[in-house]
Amino acid sequence: MFAEFDLEMPNSLDEAVLALARSDGIETLTLAGGSSLMVDIRARRVVPERLISLARINELRRIEILGPRITIGSRTTVSDILRSNQVAEHGAALAASAEVFAGQMVRNVATVAGNIACGSPAADLVPPLLSLDADVVLTNASGFRTVPLADYFTGFKQDVRRPDELITAISWDVPGAKCANRFYKLARRKGDAITVTGVAVTLGAANGVCTKARVALGAVAPIVMRARAAEAMLEGSTLTVELIEEASLKAAEECQPIDDIRASADYRRHAVHMLTRRLVAGAWADLHLATEVS
Repeated sequence: MFAEFDLEMPNSLDEAVLALARSDGIETLTLAGGSSLMVDIRARRVVPERLISLARINELRRIEILGPRITIGSRTTVSDILRSNQVAEHGAALAASAEVFAGQMVRNVATVAGNIACGSPAADLVPPLLSLDADVVLTNASGFRTVPLADYFTGFKQDVRRPDELITAISWDVPGAKCANRFYKLARRKGDAITVTGVAVTLGAANGVCTKARVALGAVAPIVMRARAAEAMLEGSTLTVELIEEASLKAAEECQPIDDIRASADYRRHAVHMLTRRLVAGAWADLHLATEVS
């Protein structure tokens, strides 16, 4: 049985943020796709007194390129991502994560902002977005602010979003021609499985040198994290087999996995080592192929 709550369905973003501003101490949550939140409500892990549904706010469901940035509205679904040529071209890792996100029915309703807002360290869409240096737009009745996704999470299921704020958009710079972006999800089966370890990598290069390195890790720490020490080892260098191996080991050292029913901490560290090595090597090969073709 569902918990008892009031349901409001604003017709615009302005109405939604005004409704959030009127919370008056009442436990209020926002509902987008509901693929995670409704499960929590049914299990009574959360018991809201009031839900504000975003289902009627079509302006929050979009994918567009504006100048040098690609922007995804917060109500954009995982299926929308899979159908987007723009995401496939300018966020290959995000498209790859969408392909292994739950099952088709869940993809049809699960939203990008919902995957971020749930705060799970195993969220599939977050490592690719983190590797792309994505920003999150938070909006309330007074205006909006932009927060780097790298600064958004403060702890397990904790973030910087205020009670009166909505995630309204996620955006990142359109990658340059000499940029490669990859993702891999390790799980116990191909579909409908929670991530055991997720790794996303973005590399940029110029004149045979790695100019940018991002290594984002999921399900191996209280939050989705970047392996910053490993990134620093890669940036400014020509990537060799030995250096990639060393940086991959460093990424495994940086993560903070736990033992659970899906995998041991040691296995997750091993997976980070292997997947980081594979994805960095593959992305570097992509960059060399692009150089040869041009």
